[in-house]
Amino acid sequence: MILRGSQELKTAYDQLGPKDIYIGSVSAKHLELPMMIDLLERGVTCLPFCLSQTLSRSKITQAHILNVWMAPLTCVITRRIELLNAVGFYNKNGIGKVVTKEDQKHCGHGVRLWDHIENLYSILGLEETSYPFVLQPLLTNFTDVRAIFAGNYIEAYTRENPYNFRCNLAAGGKSTPYTLKQEHIHFSQRVMARGNFPYAHIDLMIFENNTIYLSEIALSGGLKGAMIGHHELELKKQQVLEQMATDIGKKINKNN
Repeated sequence: MILRGSQELKTAYDQLGPKDIYIGSVSAKHLELPMMIDLLERGVTCLPFCLSQTLSRSKITQAHILNVWMAPLTCVITRRIELLNAVGFYNKNGIGKVVTKEDQKHCGHGVRLWDHIENLYSILGLEETSYPFVLQPLLTNFTDVRAIFAGNYIEAYTRENPYNFRCNLAAGGKSTPYTLKQEHIHFSQRVMARGNFPYAHIDLMIFENNTIYLSEIALSGGLKGAMIGHHELELKKQQVLEQMATDIGKKINKNN
């Protein structure tokens, strides 16, 4: 059985099992993770996959699971002792300015710049409610690129804002179309494969020497600067999920 949307999931929830496929986000307030675990334990296939939904919602989860593709020394800070240890490690490596990313904050609202990690510790060391967050060195002189992948559709554009280090288009920035090189595409596809993303909005940091780092990834995101419109992109995403559901359904029927 293929279910679509939260209402169908809610109605049939207790009867679902290994032969069932759910297309849609698991979005019950405060119950997303328990529901995902329950559905996975019962063998229900969720599309998008539960891992991609979890990663899409959490910056700290991304920094933990996708760390190998992120800027060096990027780490997750969950308590004071970890921050104190990071102070020593960053100082040892000569890192001055740092950036923190608050979990589950979007549109740049949770991104903060610190002149030195000691300043960060002086303020956040006393605030237990500030944890968890992502910590990474401030990187400069790179091209900030938003790449969109949905099936065969690939589009990318730069994001620039001379008045805001976050490169936030909504806060007065500008964008230009960007042509991804094959290595950029392969890099993005490896990240998507690791996170089980059927489609994605990926923020890349691309340097002149062609070094690439992952900034963030999500199942959805802003399209300010994109050529494709929201409705058209959502149709492409839905087509990807429907095809995946068809292919998975055939394998389930073949094995039974």
